[in-house]
Amino acid sequence: MNLPVLLILLLPLAYLSGWWTARRYIVRHSGARVSELSSSYFRGLNYLLNEQPDKAIEVFLKLAELNRDTVETHLALGNLFRRRGEVDRAIRVHQHLIARPNLSEDMKTIALLELGEDYMRAGLLDRAETLFADLVAMNAHAPSALRHLIGICQHERDWHEAIAYARRLEEMTGESQAQQIAHFCCELAERSHAHGARDEAQRYLQQAFECLPDFVRAHLLAGQFLAAEGRYAEAVEAFESAVRADVEFVPEILPPLLDGYARSQQMERAERFLTDVLARYQGISPVLALARIYAGRDGERQAVDFLTRQLRQRPSVRGLMALIDVTIDRSSGEARENFQLLRGLTRTLLEGQAMHRCSRCGFGAKAHHWQCPSCKSWGTLRPIHGVASE
Repeated sequence: MNLPVLLILLLPLAYLSGWWTARRYIVRHSGARVSELSSSYFRGLNYLLNEQPDKAIEVFLKLAELNRDTVETHLALGNLFRRRGEVDRAIRVHQHLIARPNLSEDMKTIALLELGEDYMRAGLLDRAETLFADLVAMNAHAPSALRHLIGICQHERDWHEAIAYARRLEEMTGESQAQQIAHFCCELAERSHAHGARDEAQRYLQQAFECLPDFVRAHLLAGQFLAAEGRYAEAVEAFESAVRADVEFVPEILPPLLDGYARSQQMERAERFLTDVLARYQGISPVLALARIYAGRDGERQAVDFLTRQLRQRPSVRGLMALIDVTIDRSSGEARENFQLLRGLTRTLLEGQAMHRCSRCGFGAKAHHWQCPSCKSWGTLRPIHGVASE
C-alpha cells in the first residue's frame, strides 16, 4: 500500500483520537470546575449555618466573580448584606441582578422583592411601596408584595389602604384576613373618637364586628366610648361582653368595668360577675377586684380571709402585695417593720417584670399592646400566668 492511501485511511482515526482526547480533557477540567464551585458553595453554606457571615460573604463574593451568571449566589449575597445591616451593598447587588438582560421573569420578580425588602430596611418606604405596588399591578408574586404593602401601611398608619390591600390578599389567597381588618377598623374607630367624630367611630366599630362578630377589642372600645358619654350601665354591658368574648383579656377589661359598676351603682352585679369569672380564669386580677369589694362592704377581715384562701390555690406576688397592704396598717412595732420589708421585696420582684408575652415571637412587655411591637402580629400578646405575673 502506497503512502497517500495510508494517510487517507489514517485521517479518520487521527480525528477520532483527537476528539476523544479533547473531550476527556474538557470533561475532566469542567468537572473539576463544577466540583470546585460546588465545594465553595457548600463551604459558604456551612459558614452561614455556623453563624460566620463574614467568611460566608467572602466565599460567595468569590463565587460571584467566578460565575457571574449564578443568580442564586447574588441573591444569597444580597440577603447576607441586608442581614448584616449593609443595606447599600444589598441594594447594589439586587439592582445589578435586575439589570441583566437575560434574566428570567421569575428570577427578576424574586430580585425585585428582595430589592423592596432592602428599601424597607433602609427606611426608603416610598420606594418600597412603589416597587411592591408595581409587582401587584403585574400580578407577579402578588401575595408577598401585598403582605409587604400591608406592613408599610401599618407603619404609616394608613389604615384605609391597609384594609384595601388585606381584602385583596384575602381574595387572592383564600386566607382569612378578618382579624387584621377588624384591628384596622378599631384603629380607625379610636382615631375618629379622639377627633370627636363619634358617629364615624361607631361605623368603624360596626365594620369590625362585621369582620369578627364577637371581637373582644371592639366590645372593649364600645364600652369605653359609652363610658366617655356617661352611659355607664350600657358600658358595663359592653365590657362584660368583652370578657365573654375572650376571658384572657380580663386584666385589661377589669379597670374600666369596675369603674362602670361603681358609677352605675351595680356592685352586687359586679360581685356575681367576678365570681363567675373566677371560676373560668386562673389569674389574680379578679381575686384582687373581689377583695376590694369585700373590704369596702364587709371590712378588712373578710378581705384578708378571702385573699388568704385564694393565695393558697393560686400563689401570686401581686396577691401577696395586696395582702400586705390590707394588713400593714393594723400592725405595729417589729411586725410592721417586717411587713414593710416584705412589701419592698415584693415590689422589687415585680419591677421590670414582663406581664404579657407574644404567643407568636415570645416578645415580653409590661403593658398590653394590641399589635406586638416585635413581630407586628395582632392580638397575640397575652397575660403571663405565673407567681410573679398574672
